[in-house]
Amino acid sequence: MKAVIIAGGLGTRLRPLTYNTPKPIVPVANRAFVIHQIEHLKRHGVSEIILNLHYLPDAIKQVLGDGSQFGVKLFYSIESDPLGTAGAVKNAEEYFGSDLLIVFNGDVLTDLNISKMVDFHRQKKAKATIALTPVEDPTAYGLVLTGEDSRVKEFLEKPNWERLEGIAKFEINAGTYVIDPKVFKDVPKNTRYMFEHDLFPKLLMDRERVFGYSSASFWLDIGNIAKYKHAHEAILRGEVAVRVLGMREDGACFIGRGAKVAKSAKLISPVLVGEEAAIMDGAVIKDYSVVGSKVAVGANSTVENSIIWDNSSIGEHVKLSQSIVGYNCRIEDNCSIRGVVLADNSLVAKGTIFNA
Repeated sequence: MKAVIIAGGLGTRLRPLTYNTPKPIVPVANRAFVIHQIEHLKRHGVSEIILNLHYLPDAIKQVLGDGSQFGVKLFYSIESDPLGTAGAVKNAEEYFGSDLLIVFNGDVLTDLNISKMVDFHRQKKAKATIALTPVEDPTAYGLVLTGEDSRVKEFLEKPNWERLEGIAKFEINAGTYVIDPKVFKDVPKNTRYMFEHDLFPKLLMDRERVFGYSSASFWLDIGNIAKYKHAHEAILRGEVAVRVLGMREDGACFIGRGAKVAKSAKLISPVLVGEEAAIMDGAVIKDYSVVGSKVAVGANSTVENSIIWDNSSIGEHVKLSQSIVGYNCRIEDNCSIRGVVLADNSLVAKGTIFNA
């Protein structure tokens, strides 16, 4: 089987982290996010993956190459202008072939059982199958209504509570699809076209077989800062099955290869310390913190519920809480920082207090 990962977005909701780093390779648990998606697809028998790209595509190609290091073959489909979700997949049509196509939203962290979803799709003889996930409040999403046979009846885009009266279950589009590639023949080329607003409603109008695959698997759109942090907490709690690099110690404490942790330092699970990081005397890393590769945390500093990207340095007697620190940043001694997102290459001078 082949898959398309729709990964052409600008990542505006993750700024300033995405000014220099396109969203697909933003680090999640110290690995480019899209690598987690590639490995997930590979576990379910996908050997060829098409990446739809638009923003800073060369940076992504440099990290992923031809895919051989992950045991898959990668193809790249570049949008010169954003074409919408279905338009982006149409843009990659030359790579499709005749077998089923799995379409994966580039924002989604999930351990959805794709193999079972494909089996369901085949059993239903569907043209398209949409992964569905339950939510308590669907008003910010696109609600998908299905019948007893799981066939899709209607789409409700961001419904108000009055419109939801009498609806027994709230399930939303989870951003993963199994699709017969023939459905793209009528999608216009080089035109903005959406699955949610255009292609799926058209298939319903044409009485094509469109089904919803309900799943309670972990699902999270990591597209904003709060959810990006939530993703790390979920991974460290073991709520979603992704590969974390590092030796596992003391329950949920992961220490990367070549990392040096002073004897008097404390790692309070769950935390992740990256490869070749240095945690100095008396430093404390705790509460779902992730320390990137080659990061130095100075003596007697505390890192709490924070994410630090590679090659940054934290001085001595620093208190860093509920924050994200980009690549190659330097926080000098005696700083107190809470609730801040630092762009790459930031310098925080000695004694600075940030309390967002």
